[in-house]
This record gives sequence, C-alpha cells and structure tokens, in this order.
Amino acid sequence: MRLTRVYVDAVLNPGSVVELARDTASHLAKVLRARDGDELVLFNGDGREFHGAIDSVRGSRVLAAVGDGRPVDRESPFEVTLVQCVPRGDRMDFIVQKATELGVSRIVPTLSQRSVVRLDARQAESKIAHWRAVAVSACEQCGRNRLPTIESARPLLDYLGESVPGGGLQLVFEPDGGSQQREVNGDELNEVSQRSAEIAIGPEGGFESDELEAFRVAGFRRVGLGPRILRTETAAIAALVWLQTRFGDMHEDPRGPSRTTDG
Repeated sequence: MRLTRVYVDAVLNPGSVVELARDTASHLAKVLRARDGDELVLFNGDGREFHGAIDSVRGSRVLAAVGDGRPVDRESPFEVTLVQCVPRGDRMDFIVQKATELGVSRIVPTLSQRSVVRLDARQAESKIAHWRAVAVSACEQCGRNRLPTIESARPLLDYLGESVPGGGLQLVFEPDGGSQQREVNGDELNEVSQRSAEIAIGPEGGFESDELEAFRVAGFRRVGLGPRILRTETAAIAALVWLQTRFGDMHEDPRGPSRTTDG
C-alpha cells in the first residue's frame, strides 16, 4: 500500500517527534481518518525520505515520530527554470502544480505589459506563499524530495534586464513570430550537450515587440510549439514535457523510477 507523504518544514532527526502543520494535520485527521501508529513518509526538502508514524492524534493536532532516513533522488538531471507570466484566475496554481510534477527546478513569476494580473507588494507576498504551498503539495503527491524554488513576482523587463546569458538553452516560446522567428531545430540541439534551460512563457495575448527584443538582447531564442496557438498553461506544460523527454528523465530508465544515493 502506498504511504502518505508529508512535508515537514523542520529538521528531521531519527528518534524525534515533530508536530505537523495545521492544514496537514487536519487533512490527516479529518479526511484520511489517521490513527495512532499509521505509517507515513516524511520529507523536508533536503533530498531524503524518512520513515515515520503517527505518534498521536488529538483533535486537529497531530504528532509524528521520525524514523530512519535515506537519500532518494527523483530530481531530473536536466535543470529547467520556468519564467512564467502570471495568468488570471487560478491558472498559475495549475502551472505551478504541473511544473513541479514535471521536475522544474525554478519558477520565476513575471508580469508583462499584456498581463491582466497586477499585484501590489502585499498581494505579491501572499501569492508567493500560496504558490509555494501548491508546490509542496505537488511534491507530496509526485514523490519529489526537493522543492522547486519559487521566486517573488517581478516585472518581466526588470527580470530580463538582470538576466545573464548562461551555458544552457534560453528559449522564449512565441507562436506568432512571423518571418523573424528563428526555430531551434534538432541539428542545433544536437550540437552541444544540454544540462539546463531557461524557458519563458507569455501571458494571454503574448509578448509585446519590445519584450521580444529584450529577450533577444538577453540571449533568448524564439521558438514555437507547433502550428496551433496554445493557452499559456498548456504551453508551459508542453514545453516542459518536450524538454524533459529530450534532455531529462521522461524516458525509459533501466535504473527504475527512483534513484537512491549513498550517504
């Protein structure tokens, strides 16, 4: 039987007892009907999994006993930074959840000129906390033992102004590039061993021309995702699947679905 995975924002030491976060405890007690002695898998984002068991359930308060831990590596060997223009509604929640499941290592929420969403400082802080909670929940579900970094939302041009061209791929996905669009073809990708990528996905309505010029100056190349125009959340998922299939771990692995490391 698959054990429930629980993220603990604290140091995990074998033999100790930790109190679970209120929302997690409430879910275990009220939804899963957890009882004393029920086994768990605990992790805190340092790359290890710990055997755990519920020590006590007292109303909405749940304590868990921490057992032995071991490093379990389920991270992609291909590091992807997703520069995502924040869409309206709850679509960003969906993007963060699925990007986490697909192994993204870093998410940079940005606000472009065509972005419908506008955030003041207080709203931005609240959103980041919420998106990090979404990523935690996705890690609990998909088996990752390291959390993706989610940075504070910022204007897109500010981010690009600070961007330094790196050694990996830098791609901006733009369906309507016209005659100036430069496609990255298979021959180009095969010329160099790729270990990382920084990819940018636009808002509803796409990027403005001066933003595309800023991408060019920052070292990004414009690419498409086929002949159809995709929603921003679809484009993010399609791009991540393409990259993880070509360079990451979304293929048959003779070592199995997870990797353990000594230490």
